[in-house]
Amino acid sequence: MAAGEEDRTERVRRSSSKTPAKKSARKASTERASSRTSEGETKRTSRRLSAPRAMRYAAEQLQELLGRAPESVSALKPTEEGWQANVEVLELERVPGTTSVMASYRVTLDKEGELVAYERTRRYTRGQIDPRG
Repeated sequence: MAAGEEDRTERVRRSSSKTPAKKSARKASTERASSRTSEGETKRTSRRLSAPRAMRYAAEQLQELLGRAPESVSALKPTEEGWQANVEVLELERVPGTTSVMASYRVTLDKEGELVAYERTRRYTRGQIDPRG
């Protein structure tokens, strides 16, 4: 590799690592929307969005709205309109960590993976055991 090529690679790496997560999620969502063509939309409607992608899209878009990074996706199920996911988010960090306040959000995605609704369904401390078993 030439020296100029190495420098360009380093520059690209540095600039991408400084991109805030909020902008990355927005950029990914924008890229998904702009990459659609009339032919692509026809293909998407005939084929369901995969579960791993639905999980990623739910977490990314909720992070963009809340400004907080999701900790996990605890549930995901297909619906007639797309997908529904439960996303766990750290709302208030405390010491010790078991007393931190967590929230569970229900996120609804359409068939293309775009967020159409979300709601907070539960708040709890991290150390709390779910009574449902």
